[in-house]
Amino acid sequence: MKNFAVIGSGAWGTALAVILQRNHNQVNLWAREQDVIDDILNNHENSIFLPGVKFTEKIMVSSKLEDVIKNADAVVMVVPAQFVRDVCKQMAPIWKNGLPLLICSKGIEQKTGALMSEVVKQELPNAIIAVLSGPTFAGEAAKGFPTSVTIACDNKNIGKNFVQSFGTKTFRPYYSNDVIGSQVGGAVKNVMAIAAGIVEGKGLGDNTRAALITRGLAEIVRLAKALGGKEETLMGMSGIGDLLLTANSLQSRNYTVGVELGKGKKLKEIVAGKRSIAEGVFTAQAVTDLAKKIGIEMPICQAMNAILNQDANVDDMITSLLSRPFRDERDL
Repeated sequence: MKNFAVIGSGAWGTALAVILQRNHNQVNLWAREQDVIDDILNNHENSIFLPGVKFTEKIMVSSKLEDVIKNADAVVMVVPAQFVRDVCKQMAPIWKNGLPLLICSKGIEQKTGALMSEVVKQELPNAIIAVLSGPTFAGEAAKGFPTSVTIACDNKNIGKNFVQSFGTKTFRPYYSNDVIGSQVGGAVKNVMAIAAGIVEGKGLGDNTRAALITRGLAEIVRLAKALGGKEETLMGMSGIGDLLLTANSLQSRNYTVGVELGKGKKLKEIVAGKRSIAEGVFTAQAVTDLAKKIGIEMPICQAMNAILNQDANVDDMITSLLSRPFRDERDL
């Protein structure tokens, strides 16, 4: 793999393009916004989504999917989760049989409850699917701060090829064969990050946030196991690593949304005018519906869905969670 198509020019897509390029790969980037395309072509920078990070070489960028993927050895999918299906549909007529696709979009499809690998498999059945997930803020990774991720793939050779293509002294991928668990951790942590932000916004203290994160991890493990993932995967980068990062920092869009909710603002007011998406808002409903469908308890996710999508009162949901019966800690 030396020629990569990166689909999505937000902060994370741009950061991954920069990392791939620094590792001596050819990178072709797909962007929808003309101002992003002009900035990259003229200034070798995406100042809208990833300011302060320069491309070391000229990068090919286009709004035409066919031009971006036609010569690719592998495709890197980095569009928001709720748009993955539509983009796959657009690529289907020009998709090459057996072309590897690395999913870097974290979420669960709202309408269907499908993981991103399931969405891709339905729309691009001839793709070899891999997943990249882990504790990553785009700016830090692109600037060369030490960062570790999980790359999961059923095909070990393809997975290891992705590891080699991305791996540098400061960007360190760990291979896994647990595609399901890696996705569940990356998706549901966004919901937990909003919940942790609410704790901060309401001034409930560090004890509460630590308990919330720990019980949130239990819910993530419960869902992953029910879907066929492995508990040990969630003890790694794509599970507890990603959760700890996202649920503790104002760099996290999801955490920031939660902080503002905890201070009493309404969701519409918080997200108005923002170009970047807090995926946890959509995932809260998707994961709640999925949990109900497969018959497992996810009380924190259910409470967050009520707050985010049903206009429930934050204080009422906190009271409801604190009124739940005591149970064995390892009862996953």
